[in-house]
Amino acid sequence: MSHPPPESPLSLIASTLDVLATILPSHLLKPQVGIVCGSGLSTLASTFRDKVEVPYSSLRGFGSSTVPGHKSALAFGLVGPGKGVPVVAMLGRFHAYEGHALSTVVYPIRVMARLGVKNLIVTNAAGSLNPELPVGTIVVIQDHLALPNLTGLNPLLGPLLSPSYPRFLPISSAYSPSLRRLAFIASHHLSLPPSALSEGIYAWVSGPTYESPAEGRFLRNAGASVVGMSTVPEVCVAKEEGMEVMVLSLVTNFVVIPEKYRSIKEEVQAELDGKPLHIAEAESVSHEEVLAIGKEKGEVMTRLVEKIIELIPSP
Repeated sequence: MSHPPPESPLSLIASTLDVLATILPSHLLKPQVGIVCGSGLSTLASTFRDKVEVPYSSLRGFGSSTVPGHKSALAFGLVGPGKGVPVVAMLGRFHAYEGHALSTVVYPIRVMARLGVKNLIVTNAAGSLNPELPVGTIVVIQDHLALPNLTGLNPLLGPLLSPSYPRFLPISSAYSPSLRRLAFIASHHLSLPPSALSEGIYAWVSGPTYESPAEGRFLRNAGASVVGMSTVPEVCVAKEEGMEVMVLSLVTNFVVIPEKYRSIKEEVQAELDGKPLHIAEAESVSHEEVLAIGKEKGEVMTRLVEKIIELIPSP
């Protein structure tokens, strides 16, 4: 039995745009800024005016976000004073570790591009690899280290979506200097302390396991500042689509990288010598911890993103 050929990505995107055109009022149909909300950060859309939420389930091509702290909807609305800036936000993203194909992970970014989005603000929750980046710091990403990209899990593998796209995409300029500059200007306008924002390099790992101490040490020694299980696929595709991109990583935990390993040999020898050693409780990381910090810092992230959007020059 022959099977019908799979629907082309462009045809799928066209059907998604048709559905949105029937749902959205005209003043929200051409968003200028796109936002991707990370774990626990879906409240970024709570202050949108004229907000319209469209469930992913009503849009062909969209997956379903299964991770706690992620909703499954696109939120359209206005941000800022006066008429406001039309924006669209992903309330929940997709991850490869959920079982989604990378084409599904990045599909909403391609839809945003065809809606007219020129500036993309990506947020995520990340683990700190640097003792000088404490929990609660917002890291404005300068660059990334993406082991999956280098080893066969690149979102741009496969046929080009358009012949106008480069086959070999330069990624060295993926993180927009002009948008990163606005992050620090916005922080100044909001009177945030200098320590609130920092800069650094994001390491993408596939997950869903948190890093072993050796893996964390490897990433830190390779130059990464924070690590997470998302973001880079969206960044690569946004760059291919010609967007200006900024990533804000909220540090929600420290990666467990002990100075030295627990020695079972030493413990056994101490017991045999009648001098038992004090054994410190092993450190660990939990998703609940990540969500708690996201909730705690949600208001600051919301104010910062809003101010950045207000500062983006009008087209």
